[in-house]
Amino acid sequence: MWMLFFPTCGLIVGTQSTPTVTSQLQMEANAILNSGWWNVYDARFIIRDRCNWKAITCNEAGSIIAIDISNDDYEEVAWGNEFQTRNLSNLNLSCFNNLETLVIWSVKLHGTIPKEIGHLSKLTHLDLSGNYLKGELPPELWLLKNLTFLYLSYNRFKGEIPSSLGNLKQLQELDISHNNIQGSIPLELGFLKNLTILDLSYNRFKGEIPSSLGNLKQLQQLNISHNNIQGSIPHELRFLKILSTLDLSHNRLNGNLPIFLSNLTQLEYLDISHNFLIGSLPSNRFPYNNNLLSMDLSHNLISGQIPSYIDYIYNLNLSNNNLTGTIPQSLCDVNYVDISYNCLEGPIPNCPGLYTTNSENYDVCPFNQFQPWSPHKKNNKLKHIVVIVIPILIILVIVFLLLVCLNRHHDSSEKLHGNSTKTKNGDMFCIWNYDGKIAYDDIIKATEDFDMRYCIGTGAYGSVYKAQLPCGKVVALKKLHGYEAEVPSFDESFRNEVRILSEIKHRHIVKLYGFCLHKRIMFLIYQYMERGSLFSVLYDDVEAVEFKWRKRVNTVKGVAFALSYLHHDCTAPIVH
Repeated sequence: MWMLFFPTCGLIVGTQSTPTVTSQLQMEANAILNSGWWNVYDARFIIRDRCNWKAITCNEAGSIIAIDISNDDYEEVAWGNEFQTRNLSNLNLSCFNNLETLVIWSVKLHGTIPKEIGHLSKLTHLDLSGNYLKGELPPELWLLKNLTFLYLSYNRFKGEIPSSLGNLKQLQELDISHNNIQGSIPLELGFLKNLTILDLSYNRFKGEIPSSLGNLKQLQQLNISHNNIQGSIPHELRFLKILSTLDLSHNRLNGNLPIFLSNLTQLEYLDISHNFLIGSLPSNRFPYNNNLLSMDLSHNLISGQIPSYIDYIYNLNLSNNNLTGTIPQSLCDVNYVDISYNCLEGPIPNCPGLYTTNSENYDVCPFNQFQPWSPHKKNNKLKHIVVIVIPILIILVIVFLLLVCLNRHHDSSEKLHGNSTKTKNGDMFCIWNYDGKIAYDDIIKATEDFDMRYCIGTGAYGSVYKAQLPCGKVVALKKLHGYEAEVPSFDESFRNEVRILSEIKHRHIVKLYGFCLHKRIMFLIYQYMERGSLFSVLYDDVEAVEFKWRKRVNTVKGVAFALSYLHHDCTAPIVH
């Protein structure tokens, strides 16, 4: 286990409080010698050649000014002819009075940051990210008055950010993301006038965004995503004129959509998704600049229509809101746009970059493939329907009671081919989001009673078949093994799981359309995905070459987003 070590460093020569050049070099040499880094235990050899180490930089006088141990060089540092960094816990950093750069990045460093780190008064660059450091951030960090870069991300720090960090006037970049920091964001961070990057994402901050952040006129990147921040977005952020990245997503922000962000003409990436923002998109350009590459407003409560001017944005996500009206043709000029899970109506433009989930847009009907159904129009006519229906309903009930016995056999036969969820013998068949004309027989005919020619994959729980329905829609049918149905509790468990899966709405999760629960056969109806599984792509040499690293990284991100949605965003969290 590696730890930072700061005992008192005694002087070797004399008793003066300020070491001479010779004594400083001797202290550094002894610190290195006692650390066990060096494989040859010859102090003179260490003094002479330590500045040639890959992880060390010296000034002209031979004093160490930089120690840089990062994951990129870890194998060479740990197993080369020069170093044995497994004994880093013995390195006394307080002996390096001239140290300007300390980088110990992603090398499994444990322990806490000792308060004695404040003794490194010449330090300008401190990077301890990607380790297993824990505890609270020491207030003594404010003693590093020359510090310009502070990176403490991807650790296990807890507690609150010490307000004394506001005294680091030279600080340009501050990254404390991916920790367990709690409490509110200190308003003293607004005193860091030279700050260009501020990343506080993936922590447990609560409270509101301090308006003092509007004083950071040099700020280019601001990321406070994935926290528990509440309140509205402060208007003072409009003063961040050179801001290029703003990410406030995955919080509990409320209030109106921040139209004042249109003043940020240098903005390239805007993400305020997964909040509780209300209001509508402005009728004029938002934001008014040609630099905006990506805007994500998804998973909010935004209403109104989609304006036509929004075509200048490269990537646009408006999904999971309350948008109404038609889809403007100008969206075809956008590289990628997601408008799924809204209340839109009318035809869908034939655009290569347009992503929709037709069944969740209610009135959106591509080429009349699905029957339109609008809950809004239905509500508007509710009073008229009630007045007409109630008298008729009374008469129909009486007639129905007289005819039900005579028509029982006929009714059960008709239900097998309709959009009902009941079939004879108590079996269950249900398809969501279709026009009601697709029935059990269509599934059987499409696969020729699940002939192996239509099988595209097998797994531990069943086989997957490809089926083209009469409407032209291609779906994937996951036929389950029959022996599960013999378990007494299976029926109720199966229905509960299907109900939960049907409510999942995420772009990275395959949509469940319906199911069939029958004594003879059981299957699930899923959205069909081309090219098969990720395993089959990587297993094929040709497809693996085409599946470049950028695509692989995006795939991993997609899986991560999907798991995060299941674990955190579902009303009842789903553990996968």
